[in-house]
Amino acid sequence: MTDCIFCKIQQGDIPADIVYEDEHCLAFRDIQPKAPIHLLVIPRKHVENLDDLVESDKDLVSHMMLTIPKIARQQGLKEGYRTVANTGTGGGQEVFHLHFHILGGGVLHSL
Repeated sequence: MTDCIFCKIQQGDIPADIVYEDEHCLAFRDIQPKAPIHLLVIPRKHVENLDDLVESDKDLVSHMMLTIPKIARQQGLKEGYRTVANTGTGGGQEVFHLHFHILGGGVLHSL
């Protein structure tokens, strides 16, 4: 996806404050944080959102779900955090590259 901002970030074409990366995903600070700590975790593979995942993506998604707690701990979120994935425009998705928000570092009100 040549016009995807998250693809450009993971390729190094757009700068970001990257806090974690491995061969499957990377995490960086959101430029419009909604909490004291607000990170985005994206797969290196371009997938538009949860609706576009296929059976062959199960190892990727599993890896991401197991990596999110590690990233949260590395960022000092020992008291808890919120993980969110917006799907589609009706779900509030603004960037159409699958991503998980990690929010924490302060009081988060119940949804």
